[in-house]
Amino acid sequence: MHLTRRTLMKTASAASLVAVLPRAGQAAFLPVADGWRQFAITTRIALPAGTGAAQAWVPVSAVSEEGWMRPGENDFTTSANDARIMTDASGEATFLHARWGAGPTPKELELTSTFSTQSRSATLSQPGDTPALSSEDRALYTRATALLPTDGIVAETAQQITGGLDGDLAKARAIYDWVVENTARNPETRGCGMGDIASMLQMGDLTGKCADLNALYVGLARAAGLPARDVYGVRVAASAFGYQSLGTKSEDITGAQHCRAEVFLDGFGWIAVDPADVRKVMLEEPPKDLALDDPKVVDARKALFGGWEGNWLAYNFAHDVTLPGTTQAALPFLMYPQVEVAGQLLDPLDKDSRAYTITAHEIA
Repeated sequence: MHLTRRTLMKTASAASLVAVLPRAGQAAFLPVADGWRQFAITTRIALPAGTGAAQAWVPVSAVSEEGWMRPGENDFTTSANDARIMTDASGEATFLHARWGAGPTPKELELTSTFSTQSRSATLSQPGDTPALSSEDRALYTRATALLPTDGIVAETAQQITGGLDGDLAKARAIYDWVVENTARNPETRGCGMGDIASMLQMGDLTGKCADLNALYVGLARAAGLPARDVYGVRVAASAFGYQSLGTKSEDITGAQHCRAEVFLDGFGWIAVDPADVRKVMLEEPPKDLALDDPKVVDARKALFGGWEGNWLAYNFAHDVTLPGTTQAALPFLMYPQVEVAGQLLDPLDKDSRAYTITAHEIA
């Protein structure tokens, strides 16, 4: 059986695909909303013939934000017995769910999604006439999750950081500065990390990668009463500013997943924050091991409170994701394709067994 399907989330024009190339390296990291770029991202899954019954869940973008993200079409072909675009029980994560029987047919899937994105930055000098957050969304984005508690040591740390400060902007910036100054990127962390922030604080080990450090920001912000959310996605292009650590180096983005974050401030709306990328610049940007006062770090730190570069696809804001059709425990987040064979999830971070590849192209 060979299934082919196209789904339309928002209109996206078709054009020839070209390689993603950076502009000439620029001295400063200054992302601003200067025009939309359109990309196509393709995920391929291949399992050998003769494997047992299998399932796959491939994340697709469920994020539609007026200023920076527009989902497009999802086209797929597969040998699966059944395949469809669906969401988890919370409605926050969207994915292609494919199922194969235990027969001898090779288990293959190819999903291509288009989307448009642009850089963003916020003017934070003066609040504006921004719609208030609904009571439902405020409750959603201040709640605790399995790995983001908002009580205990998380609440105590948030109070230590924000105690005595007036206004949401001052509190949000103080938490950002605290995460930048007190954490470190750990190159030995698998994937993007897990985001178990209470354990990080209890152990005094504030190291990790984006899903750890940005989750720490989100959890501390929520504990301080600020709506905040992780944004799970993948980098799709090189940085236009010459920052080697903040973009991709080729069309193969299989390991380019990146979690960003947002915080909601009354009078400003949702603003971008990415303290994890500041620490990545410090560790990885040539000549490496940069100090906080290095010009590259200073520029990134300034820009990544209120902005980020539009070379990245946002999948979802979801935590505690239960995959339909499996008996496995809920995932802390859905940022990698998940493949299950004979009832066992394959390790999505194991290069030898994960069974998927991801590539991206810019559409001219």
